[in-house]
Formats: sequence, structure tokens, C-alpha cells
Amino acid sequence: MRHDHQRLIDWLAGFYALLVYAFIFLPVAVLVLFSFQASRFPVPPFTGPSLRWYADVMSDRRLTEALVNSIAVALVSSAVAVLLGFLAAYALARYRVIGSPFWRGLLTAPLSVSYLIIGMGLLILFNQIGMPKSLLAAGFGHVVINMPLCFAIIYSQMGEHQANVERAARDLGAAEWQVLTLITAPMLWPALFASFFLAITFSWDEFVIAFLLTRFDTTLPVEIWALLRSGLNPKTNAVGSLVFLVSIVMVLLVEVAVLRRRTR
Repeated sequence: MRHDHQRLIDWLAGFYALLVYAFIFLPVAVLVLFSFQASRFPVPPFTGPSLRWYADVMSDRRLTEALVNSIAVALVSSAVAVLLGFLAAYALARYRVIGSPFWRGLLTAPLSVSYLIIGMGLLILFNQIGMPKSLLAAGFGHVVINMPLCFAIIYSQMGEHQANVERAARDLGAAEWQVLTLITAPMLWPALFASFFLAITFSWDEFVIAFLLTRFDTTLPVEIWALLRSGLNPKTNAVGSLVFLVSIVMVLLVEVAVLRRRTR
């Protein structure tokens, strides 16, 4: 009887998990399915498969430029966020800083702030200093939202065993910059790798800040929003599917980095 009861609980738990995953991924599955729709309207019945709309996306100059802009902003802003997060984590983990808990809390505070509030604050700031709306401004915004995440990930991985190796390197005559670049960074490579690709994922599909801080040169999410204003069509489904695919690839790369660290 107890065995049957446990089997029933396991079956219900599995069924509940299936419902949760269906609720999360069914809209994405529909989006991807109708991106292969042969007709112009993304509604049943499904007529396909066809790569017509993917070809249209790749031949659309505005979309391809927005795609390139998104890649450039994501790569550069993520690299800067990782660098700043790494330096901040190293300083707070390895040196005695007055009010260290306060500074850690201040650095991670943007994680709890709405992107809309951050975007509006940056927009006001940039207007005050005379900085025009541009991809550069959007890049600064993405550094602001991603640096706290990078800091939190890297700081959490800076243990005492690494500090012992760093002290040994200094005792052997290594300069501080050599300790930082040849000892600390390689030992933290999985955390740096994970934070970099997570930052790319967040930057890649971020809309609010990019919408507020760009004007003529826009990122892909902003361009998708412009397409949606004219109604749904398989072209927007194709673009959305590409964005989802890139996000999935980034998350898988992060998982690989975390798994490699756990198996060491």
C-alpha cells in the first residue's frame, strides 16, 4: 500500500511538472511552429514548413542591422560588466575595505530595481550631460544592469583556497598585476565565463533600456517591437525564434561552464 501511495505521488509530481513546462514552453513552441508558416498569416491551419520568413528576415536591411547592433552591444557591454564586476569582487574579497557590506549591497542594489526606473534615470542623466541617444548609451545601460550580476557571481566564487595560492605567488615574487591576471583570473575562469554569457543573454533580449536610450540605430528587440505595431506575421515569429535560439545557446554555455566547475 505504501509503495502504491508513493507511486501515485511520483506520478502526480511528474504530471504537475509536465503542466508547468507546457505552460512555459507552449507559447514558444507555437511561435517557432508558425515561423515556418508558408502563408502570410500566422494562424491555423498550419501550412508549411517553409523558410520563406527566415529568408525575408535575413534580406531585411533594418533587421540585419539591428541584429548586428544587438550582438555588438551585448558583447561589448558584457565584457565591460565582467571586467568591472571582477575588479570590484577582487577588491572587496581580498582587501579590508571600510564598510564592505555596505558597498556589496550598493553594488548589487540594481538587481532589485526595475529596468524602467534604471532606463529613465539614465535618460535624465544623459540628457543633463548632453549625451545623445545611441547604441553607446544603451551599452552603458546594459553595463549598469549586468555588472551587479557579474559581481555577485564572481564574488561568490572567491574562496580562501584561491587567496592562499595568491599569497604563495606574491611570496615567490609575483607583482600584483601578475597575481590578478595569471593566478586569480584563470582560477575564476568558470565564473567569469558564466557571468559573461549570462550578461550577453540579458543584454541580447533587453528591450526597455534599449528603447529609451536609442534613436536611429536600434537593437533587435526594439526593431521587433516596431514590427509588432503593424500586427503579427510569420516574419516577427521568425525573428522571435532566432532571439529565443540565441538565448538558449547562451544558457547552455553557462550550464556547461557551471557543470565543468562542479566536476573539478
